[in-house]
Amino acid sequence: MAVDSVSHAEGTPEKEQPYEALGLKTDEYEEIRRLLGRRPTSGELAMYSVMWSEHCSYKSSKVHLRQFGQKVTDDMRTHLMVGMGENAGVVDVGEGWAVTFKIESHNHPSFIEPFQGAATGVGGIVRDIISMGARPVAVMDALRFGALDHPDTKRVAPGVVSGISFYGNCLGLPNIGGETWFDPVYQNNPLVNALAVGFSATKTCTSPTPRVPATKWFFLGPEPGAMESAGPPYLPAKPLMRVAPPNAPPSKWATPLPRRS
Repeated sequence: MAVDSVSHAEGTPEKEQPYEALGLKTDEYEEIRRLLGRRPTSGELAMYSVMWSEHCSYKSSKVHLRQFGQKVTDDMRTHLMVGMGENAGVVDVGEGWAVTFKIESHNHPSFIEPFQGAATGVGGIVRDIISMGARPVAVMDALRFGALDHPDTKRVAPGVVSGISFYGNCLGLPNIGGETWFDPVYQNNPLVNALAVGFSATKTCTSPTPRVPATKWFFLGPEPGAMESAGPPYLPAKPLMRVAPPNAPPSKWATPLPRRS
């Protein structure tokens, strides 16, 4: 089988590609071709579908989210050590200490696979706290589910709550608060927002962004699964149904404890 290399892509501009199946719209696919000056290779198309997905790029909500940066005042920056653009926010709280915090949604993965989707949501924000040189100390959550008496709510809610508690308990992180609402408006689109908090000395606050060329990095964690390549583009692109669709890729499995494989 021929490898779909750059040279092969340049020589086969007419090749039909499954961009819609990967969650990309026609205008987005055309924009990719314009940026590259050719059609993307199969590998490039998969990468674009991931990075331009709702799950990774917030493409439908970034117009609202960027207001957080636009409305920051000089007074707000007084104690702000790290703001937007990094893995987590850091605030100087005095006496040489800083608080690091991160909140993130894991809505669609939690609908498809409630336990794993919610657990990996907690794992992701704890990871971001650690990446800033801080020690995570607690988690919180804000949850929105459909009608309390709806059959599918009974599938989603218990799994989400169990997933959140499982990951936090494995790491010894208490859940110090949160809120849960039930309303029919969230029936086909539950909201699962998790928050992690950490502490560090101001002098040890760091950034995961490499500052020196040829910096060496070590990646620790489980092996990548179908969720990494197929999950992010798929989940937000498909209308959510009352039950998880049978052809949906699995959510990434939560592995809070290191192990040998």
